[in-house]
Amino acid sequence: MMKILYTNFHVGPNVSGHAIYISRLAQNLVGRHSISVAAPPGCALLRLAADIPNVSTYPIAFSSRFYRMPTPARQLRALLELENFDVVHVNGSADHKLVILASLFLKRRPKIVFTKHNDQPISALSARIRTWLGTDHVIAVCDHVRRKLAKTAYASAGISTVFNGVDTKVFRPFNEKEGSGMRARYFGRELAGRIVLGSNAGTGDYKSWMDMVRAVARLPLIERETFHVAVAGGPISSADLAEIRGLGMEGRFSYVGMLDDVRPFISAIDVGFVLSHRVETISFACREMMASGKPVIVTEYAGLPENIARDKDGWVVPSRSPDSIASLLTQISQRKFDLSAMGVEARRKAEAEFDHVDFIQGTQRVYVELVFPAPGCHELSGFGG
Repeated sequence: MMKILYTNFHVGPNVSGHAIYISRLAQNLVGRHSISVAAPPGCALLRLAADIPNVSTYPIAFSSRFYRMPTPARQLRALLELENFDVVHVNGSADHKLVILASLFLKRRPKIVFTKHNDQPISALSARIRTWLGTDHVIAVCDHVRRKLAKTAYASAGISTVFNGVDTKVFRPFNEKEGSGMRARYFGRELAGRIVLGSNAGTGDYKSWMDMVRAVARLPLIERETFHVAVAGGPISSADLAEIRGLGMEGRFSYVGMLDDVRPFISAIDVGFVLSHRVETISFACREMMASGKPVIVTEYAGLPENIARDKDGWVVPSRSPDSIASLLTQISQRKFDLSAMGVEARRKAEAEFDHVDFIQGTQRVYVELVFPAPGCHELSGFGG
């Protein structure tokens, strides 16, 4: 058994990909290891972690601003000294820096594992310093991220590709009756015959979900009537709402709010989409929708195309291109794709490649090889890509 501490810097109540990543690891490893989570007070991750039996939670306000670092650094160092963790798994720049600072000169320093979740540029100097001061291994969540990391000093710490996974027993296709009930719950009865284009990837600007609204608005009226757009996530900005009204899309758009459990919403849609143009890497949301039997439209950005077999279980379009999306929607409206069959393929892909077993086992293997290295083994071998 190992003592593992997960950290994250995200504030606020919105359930981010980081919160999903950490909470799923915690939930699946708590029976085998001692699991703790440290994150900012009131954040979604602490709320999710607190609901997992036998997981300890610690409110610590991680910050990259130097004048705000002393207090959380002292809190974190006291926690590290008290608990003697074997592994601290960091998931962002702010908590990564603070964990390194707090662990300096400890008599028993934990192994520090860093997961690179996003496509943000990697500072060569920062990577060199963080590796030198105590990053023991790095996890990439897709091949795209691994290639970027391999060009930095993090390569000397060792890089493993461990793809994000979803529990395919939890995320599964609803039966027709269940799906119809959820569709009526979210959209009423008036959408019979329409194709609902939905996303549970969030409503941040970089998600480019408005490009789907713009694409539908550009279709000829008869094709436009075929579709309805729906999104789940944080509150929509007044500027986006004004644009939706200006495009005449109020009756063809639904915002369903921020959901802890996205499965009923996914069951109510026909086609998923993740249209990010920055930050994104592999997308839990995409994999959740595919596991739920929905074909997904993604952009040609970062690791998103790694999810899709084009025209078989989804589609790949250029980023920031409503015209390209509109062209694809025309084909969908003309029934050039069998959406039901593509959903079956998406589910088959998820079961074969996205299941959380590989995700959990791959991450645990990183910890085990760091804490209990085999004789003569000096660094981890990469795996999963």
